[in-house]
Amino acid sequence: MGPLTELNSSRVLEGVHGVHVVPHAPFALEEIPQCGDHDQLKSGSYSTGQLFTQRLWQQTPLCLRPIHCSISGDVNAAETVANVITSLPFIALGIHTPRKNLNCKLYANSLIGVGVASSLYHSSRGRIRKYLRWVDYTMIATATVCLSRALRNENPKVLMAASALCLPFQPLMVSVVHTGMMEVAFARRALENPQLRPAHNVHKVASLLSGVLFAADDMFPTTPFIHAAWHLAAAFGVGSCNKLLE
Repeated sequence: MGPLTELNSSRVLEGVHGVHVVPHAPFALEEIPQCGDHDQLKSGSYSTGQLFTQRLWQQTPLCLRPIHCSISGDVNAAETVANVITSLPFIALGIHTPRKNLNCKLYANSLIGVGVASSLYHSSRGRIRKYLRWVDYTMIATATVCLSRALRNENPKVLMAASALCLPFQPLMVSVVHTGMMEVAFARRALENPQLRPAHNVHKVASLLSGVLFAADDMFPTTPFIHAAWHLAAAFGVGSCNKLLE
């Protein structure tokens, strides 16, 4: 095939919608998506393995993907100080949590870990910030697992093993499962014991408020002090759970 033939072939391919021939690079392709919503591939040489991995990742449901850590927030010194200060109540709650058995001790220490991890994350900057965010999420999930274990010694071993396996990759999903178990246990005990009903009422209000603030923080990430308010609401909800361990 001569130069003239190659030129004619290139012109024919240029007319095909979605194809762009890069001159002097027979093995480098640039894909132009037909819809603006699709991710544009960078020009360069892609191996078969890289393309397969990318397509597999795009087809994987969000609930099965490893955690994607959001590192927004702390846009100024005032917000950073507020987020760090509102992380400290979790340390105080961990110190004052009843430690009547091993499971309660593990839960109390995990609460201290939540406060420390949150403080370190919010005061961090640079590349380490995303790793500390992962530590923050993982410590929260660990605390929920420890709490459900402290409330119910008869938790299925399969569930606990699955939670431990998913903890590094899906801490949010683990948190949801074990928080739901805690809510059921709290409501059941409040029905059986009238003395727990005031604490349960506080817990319900705090949980509802923290859920709203958590969603607002995700929807409006640039709004200042929403995350700090979520810290406080979550701390009130966690503090009310300590009544179950007394």
